[in-house]
Amino acid sequence: MIDFINLYLVPGLAIGSVYALGAVGISMIFGILRFAHFAHGDLMTLGGYGVLTAVWLIPVNPLLLLPFGIALAIVAALAVDEFFYKPLRKLPTIYTVIASFGVALIFRSLAQLFWSSGNQVFTSGVRMPMVLFDTFRISELHAQVIVLTVVIAIALHFFLTRSKLGRAMRAVSDEPELAAVAGLDTEKVVRWTWVIGASLAAIAGVFAGMDTSMHPNLGWNLLLAMFAAAVLGGIGKPMGAIAGGLIIGIAEETVTFTWFSDDAFISPSYKSAVAFFIMVALLLFRPQGLFKGRLL
Repeated sequence: MIDFINLYLVPGLAIGSVYALGAVGISMIFGILRFAHFAHGDLMTLGGYGVLTAVWLIPVNPLLLLPFGIALAIVAALAVDEFFYKPLRKLPTIYTVIASFGVALIFRSLAQLFWSSGNQVFTSGVRMPMVLFDTFRISELHAQVIVLTVVIAIALHFFLTRSKLGRAMRAVSDEPELAAVAGLDTEKVVRWTWVIGASLAAIAGVFAGMDTSMHPNLGWNLLLAMFAAAVLGGIGKPMGAIAGGLIIGIAEETVTFTWFSDDAFISPSYKSAVAFFIMVALLLFRPQGLFKGRLL
């Protein structure tokens, strides 16, 4: 059981936290702008590279430099919304979806142009795990990721439920036409949706890059798992996206545990298929998700 916690459950919570933070932006963008943002993974990558560049200049803990990655992701998100997505809002959604694929390729190409196509790390050397009660051996990074994700989830919940802007975002997500008639500034809501989504994407990109390495395909490789998390939690439900991300992450890691024999229940090579299996099953039997979100 100790090995299960150390080697499967905690890493599952850590990668689930990355999925959760990325899925929040996907869910919010779909809920308010009504399209699937396929460039969201590459927005994560840009945020990660923003912090990586800051680390080269200021050699401190990358988590202390998160504002640099967040700022880069926000600028990129607001720019593509203004020049690529906004002109397409009155057209059928498929036009914006296709445009998001183009934006994803642009982001990935820029990452290759400015930071190369190879793998790069935030810090070098061996990172020893924390030892708790002479039993639990937990990666310090994983502990930081999980704690920061919990803090972000709590802050996001209070923002959406207690602040005037948060309530406006929920109103626009539920009934955009009625919200506009009621006098809400929908463009302001859209801008803040991008700001929040890009900020969380940048944080997720840094977490993922620190856990493995930074490369131009980092966010793209995680994109479908984040979509699965958003669908699982319920489209348009940010807190549901967080829950969905944690469930997907834990499921991916724990299915490789030796549950019934000395061999892994599912080979680690195939664990990424778990997210898609959960997503497809949910679409078939509960398409509104666990938190009764918007139907696709």
